[in-house]
Amino acid sequence: MKILNIHIVHKAVLLFGSLFFFLNGQSQELETYINEAFENNPEIQAFELQYNIASEKVNEVNTLPNTEFSAGYFVLEPETRTGTQRFKVSAKQMLPWFGTIASRESYASSLADAKYEDIVIAKRKLIVSIAQSYYRLYDNKAKQAVLVENRELLKTYETLALTSIEVGKASAVDVFKLQMQQNELEQLEQVLKQQYLAEQTNFNKLLNRKKDIEIDVVDELIMPSKDFEIPSENLALHPELLKYDKLFQSVEQSEVLNQKESNPSFGFGFDYINIQADSDITFSEKGKDIFMPTVSVSIPIFNKKYKSKTKQNELQQQEIEAQKQERLNSLETLLDTAINDRISARISYNTQVKNIKQAKDAEDILIRSYETGTIDFNDVLDIQELQLKFQMDQTESIKAYYMQSAIINYLTQK
Repeated sequence: MKILNIHIVHKAVLLFGSLFFFLNGQSQELETYINEAFENNPEIQAFELQYNIASEKVNEVNTLPNTEFSAGYFVLEPETRTGTQRFKVSAKQMLPWFGTIASRESYASSLADAKYEDIVIAKRKLIVSIAQSYYRLYDNKAKQAVLVENRELLKTYETLALTSIEVGKASAVDVFKLQMQQNELEQLEQVLKQQYLAEQTNFNKLLNRKKDIEIDVVDELIMPSKDFEIPSENLALHPELLKYDKLFQSVEQSEVLNQKESNPSFGFGFDYINIQADSDITFSEKGKDIFMPTVSVSIPIFNKKYKSKTKQNELQQQEIEAQKQERLNSLETLLDTAINDRISARISYNTQVKNIKQAKDAEDILIRSYETGTIDFNDVLDIQELQLKFQMDQTESIKAYYMQSAIINYLTQK
């Protein structure tokens, strides 16, 4: 019925993701990864199979009740005027009330529509998972680059310290301190590399492929000059909420079907009785078989079952409305949190830009101090630690900004 719609939703969801990523200046590789995930992710495949099963049930309900056949042999053969009855054959076909089969199809179709929304939701969530994993990979890679940069800076300071020792303006302790700090940065770099491998596994498994396949990550993500517009009114049209509308409609169709099934059903058939003529019967109708068309009616006189089903449907609709409101409240909270966290990420980023500039200025002052022979390597270490912290925090802010943007995009894009 709607299997082709899976391909339509695939394209629509992909457009939802690609628009966001391209607007933020990211590489086309990310769209390629998303495409691959849509094709291979087992969770998506499971939802698509569930939808196909639900769609196939429309064909299952588009049937009449089984045709009944029966046959019997008279052990004690009854005698009639025309002869002896030997065996009996009967057939009967029941027919539901007018429109019942169409109502069953509509009900099955409405359940399939609800499953269809599961595919949309799963694919949108998969985009967010892939994007956020990608941002974590970028953050890790950027932090490793920061550590390498700072280690090179410390090596430069170590060279200065060794030169100062020769002229009696520094001690071996200063050199050891600089070397120990380099060791600390090397340790952090090694830890980050292990964390990168773990995140790489997570990313590859979202695409359902081998864990050690390398990921192409952009070299630099920049903080956008301004935030993209947030169409918060689209939240009411979010697939997670539309699913409840589809479930509500399925309950409506269930009640229509319930009313149809509470009506009488009709049956048509025939009875055939074989007659064996006796030798002592002389009139012309002897041995004539009996063929009798039959009509039957099934009336649900005790219809308490259908009244209970109506009550259940009413309660289920109330439950769905309550669940939808609860989910809307959760999504609104999630959106508001993401918006505020993204604002915080931008504030943090701007602060770190200022701090890094001031740390660079302080570094320049220290270098000039070396030229006059008054460098203090304790100050060098203090400034280096601050600079490292600011650079790490700046990278963390960029990651947080994009991760929150992915959540906002999930909640507000059509």
